[in-house]
Amino acid sequence: MILNGREVASDMYAQLAERRKEHPGPIRLGIIVAGANPVIEQFVRIKTRAAGTLNIEMIRRNLPEDATTEDAILAVRTLSAEVDALIVQLPLPKQIDTNAVLSEIPHAQDVDVINPRHSGELMGIDAPVALAVVELLKRGGVDVRGKRTVVVGAGRLVGAPSAALLKKLGADVSMFTLEEGSIEDLKTADIVVLGAGKPAFVRPEHIQDGVAIIDAGASEDGGVVRGDADPACAGKASVFSPVPGGVGPVAVAMIFKNLFDLLEKK
Repeated sequence: MILNGREVASDMYAQLAERRKEHPGPIRLGIIVAGANPVIEQFVRIKTRAAGTLNIEMIRRNLPEDATTEDAILAVRTLSAEVDALIVQLPLPKQIDTNAVLSEIPHAQDVDVINPRHSGELMGIDAPVALAVVELLKRGGVDVRGKRTVVVGAGRLVGAPSAALLKKLGADVSMFTLEEGSIEDLKTADIVVLGAGKPAFVRPEHIQDGVAIIDAGASEDGGVVRGDADPACAGKASVFSPVPGGVGPVAVAMIFKNLFDLLEKK
C-alpha cells in the first residue's frame, strides 16, 4: 500500500475546518524564517497555503543569513506577543544557537513541540511529525503495539519525537543514526521510520518483506526533494509512505491540530 499523505491531509482539513468554526475570531500563526533555502521555502509555502484554507493569518518574520542568536531571540519574543502560536522554521543558520532560540517559544504557543525545556506532555500534545507517522501507520492498518520498530535518525523534528511517541503507544523501539548503529538492524524490523536526511540511504536489500516504511527523511538532491528510502523499497514493503507526498502534508495538518488543541487548553 502506497500511502497518499495529501489525501490523508485533505481528510484532516475537513475536520479542522469544523474546529475552526468553534473559534470564529481571528487566529494568527507566526513563523520565523532565517536565510534563504529552497527546501525551507517549499515547507513554508505549504504551511502558508494550509493556514489560508482555515482562515488563519500567517505572520512571517524574515531574518538574514548572517543573523545572530540575539537577533533570532528578539524576533521570537517580539512575534510571540502578536500571535496565537509560533513556528521557528528549521534549520537555522549555523552561527545561531538553535536551542537558545527554541527555548524562547512560549509553551502555550509551541505547535511544533520543539522547545527543549519542555515536552508536549505539559500541554497534552505531541510533535507534528510524530503524529503524522502514527496517523499514516494507522491508515495503513498497522498496529504498532509490540512491533519491532527501528527509527533512523535522532533529530529533534523526526527521530526523537517519533521514537518517543511510538514507545508510548507500545512499540518495541530502537534507534540508530548515520554515526552510530548499523543498517543491518532494519532487516528484522516490522516498522521502519526514516528521518536521517540522506537520499536513498535505505535500499531493498536492507529490509525484510512486508515491512511498514514511513519515510520522513526529506532532503534536497540535485534540486529535487527526496526521501531516505530508495523508491524501489515500495516493492517489498506492505505499507510505504513516499517523499514527497507522504509524511509532509500530514505533519503540516498536525500543526493546525495542535494549534486548535492549544487554543482550547487556553
